[in-house]
Amino acid sequence: MRTVSIKDVIKAVRDVCIHANRYQPADVKKCLKEGGAKEDSPTAKEVFRQIAENIDLAESTGLPLCQDTGLAVFFVEIGQDVYVDGNLTEGINEGVRQGYGEGFLRKSACDPFTRKNTGDNTPAVIHYDIVPGDKLRIAFMAKGGGAENMSRVTMLAPAEGWEGVKKFVLTRVSEARSNPCPPILIGVGLGGTFEHSAKLAKLALMRKVDDVNSDPDLAAKEKELLALVNKLNIGPMGLGGKQTALALKIMKSPCHIASLPLAVNIQCHSSRHEEVEL
Repeated sequence: MRTVSIKDVIKAVRDVCIHANRYQPADVKKCLKEGGAKEDSPTAKEVFRQIAENIDLAESTGLPLCQDTGLAVFFVEIGQDVYVDGNLTEGINEGVRQGYGEGFLRKSACDPFTRKNTGDNTPAVIHYDIVPGDKLRIAFMAKGGGAENMSRVTMLAPAEGWEGVKKFVLTRVSEARSNPCPPILIGVGLGGTFEHSAKLAKLALMRKVDDVNSDPDLAAKEKELLALVNKLNIGPMGLGGKQTALALKIMKSPCHIASLPLAVNIQCHSSRHEEVEL
């Protein structure tokens, strides 16, 4: 049994909240820096130029990539041979509290009805999984309102199949248009239950832009659907262009014989996520 100090958890979460909100992941940064060269429209090229400039400014000034620094979402994998010497949930929330405070990041968590702000961006949304090993892996995602608001979950009839999935995803992106600040990243969750499909869709957004699905069938479906999304010509910031989405990732799970749960989770071009292992 290996012991992980709760103090180390707090510091790691604090640091990852600050760093992820200031620095794009390398794979996303590369796509955004090179995006203008793939466009024909002068407007689309200019949008990509401004996005690249914003990335550089955030890195040089220490200011956030976007004023909406999001709700704090975590996917936490706890090795079955790990002991944390404190309350892990409280530790993660304290890390968020410190990170969003000391990093001067906007606090967006509020009561659903009164809209009163909690003042420190807690509580975080935390998903736990127990896995083999003696490591604690914490993956953080800053989820802004503009993109999250464009996400949807539905329950398709099994007979609708892949054609139904394509129709729903394309309709969702088409209806969202400029709201999630394209070029977007799209996570698609298939199967499981109502809530599990949504978790899969959000987890899909943690994958690298240029990775290839290990399932050949899903890899082909991701490629097909991404091409269809980009034919919508919504383009960067909704002003027209070839790149409405940088990537589309699918994760699936077995579901009930009478159901086909489908979730679409959209992330803006400022795809802020980062992982740390303790």
